[in-house]
Amino acid sequence: MYFWRIGVLLWELRQFFNMCFIKKIINLLIVSTILFASFSCANRQKQALFEKKSTANNSPKKELTPPNYQIKPGDLLQVKNLQNRNLIVNESFTKEKEASNNNHEQTYLVEQDSTIGLPILGRVKVGGLTRREAANQVQSLYRKELKDPIIELKIINLKVTLLGEVKNQGIYNLLKDHTSLIEIIGEAGGLTDKASSNNLKIIRGGMQNPQIINLDLTDISTLSDSRTLLENNDIIYIAQNKRAIRSEKLQSMSAILQPVIALLNTALLIYTITR
Repeated sequence: MYFWRIGVLLWELRQFFNMCFIKKIINLLIVSTILFASFSCANRQKQALFEKKSTANNSPKKELTPPNYQIKPGDLLQVKNLQNRNLIVNESFTKEKEASNNNHEQTYLVEQDSTIGLPILGRVKVGGLTRREAANQVQSLYRKELKDPIIELKIINLKVTLLGEVKNQGIYNLLKDHTSLIEIIGEAGGLTDKASSNNLKIIRGGMQNPQIINLDLTDISTLSDSRTLLENNDIIYIAQNKRAIRSEKLQSMSAILQPVIALLNTALLIYTITR
C-alpha cells in the first residue's frame, strides 16, 4: 500500500512536470510569434536614394548619350498641329470622335515603305528619321499649306515594362526622347518599402540577345549613367531588399507555428479538465 501511494505520487509529479514543459513550449512559441510580428513591422522604412557620393572608381562606364530612336515601319505616330489641332486631322476621324465623345488622338501607322498618310500632304516618308527630324520635316511641308503650323509628333508605341518593388507595376510609354529610369519610376509612384534600391536591373536587347544592366540608386553617379536612358522594350526589375525577404520568411514560419500553438493549447486544456 505504501509503495502504491509513492507510485501514484510519482505519476502525478511526472504529469505535473509534463504539463509545465508543455506550458513552457507554448509560452516560447507565443513569444516567438510576437517577436516575428514585431520584427516584420520594424522592417518598414523609407527608401534612401543617392546617398553614396560619386568616386573615380564607381563612375559610370558609359557617359555618351545614346542616339535618338529612329522611326521604323510598324511604328505608330501621333501628329498634331498645336496652332489648330483640327487642321491636319482626317474628316472621318473628326466625325468618329464627335460621335463617340472621346478625347483620343488620331494616329498614323508607318507603312513598310517608311511613309505615313497625312491629310493634305498625302504620303510622307519618315522612316529612318528621329522624332524631332520627322516633326521638322512634316512642319516644313505643312508650312506650304497652312499658316504658321507648329507640329508635335510623338512615337506612341515605344514602351518599357516595369516589374518588382514599385508601387504601380506595368507597361509605360516612352513619349519623349531620352526618358530616364528615374522618370519612369516616378511615374509609377516610386519604390515600395520592400525595394532594394541598390539592386535594380534593366534587361535590354530583346529576347534574342538580352543584356542585363545592374544599377545602384543609392549611388549619386547613377544619375549621370547614360544606361539609365531607357530604350524601347526595356524590362526594368527592382528586387526585394534583404529585410523584406527575411520578414516574409518569418511570417511564413509564424503561419506554420500558429496551428501548432492552437493544438498544444487544446491539448493542455483537455489535460487540465480531465485531471
